[in-house]
Amino acid sequence: MDVTAVDRGLPASLGAVSDIPLPKAQENRDIVKAVRALNATEMFGQDNSLTFQRDLYSRQMVLRVINQKTQEVLLQIPAEDVLRMAKDLQPQQADFIG
Repeated sequence: MDVTAVDRGLPASLGAVSDIPLPKAQENRDIVKAVRALNATEMFGQDNSLTFQRDLYSRQMVLRVINQKTQEVLLQIPAEDVLRMAKDLQPQQADFIG
């Protein structure tokens, strides 16, 4: 049986199932809407924008105000050094818990 012949017309994205639970996905959409609304007000300056994303290592949400012309990070919460400390503590936490 040739299954690949059936799937040829489908985009790859249709076959993928999201790992994000539905309530979390809605929360993420709400956050994106809020960030877009804040950026539309130019609250952070005409050339600056707010970004919101999860740090890969600490899994914490990180807010940044970035200058769009220079790509300079003007403000970050939590600060980069705090995220680095959290990353460095992860192996110690695993030993303590385990």
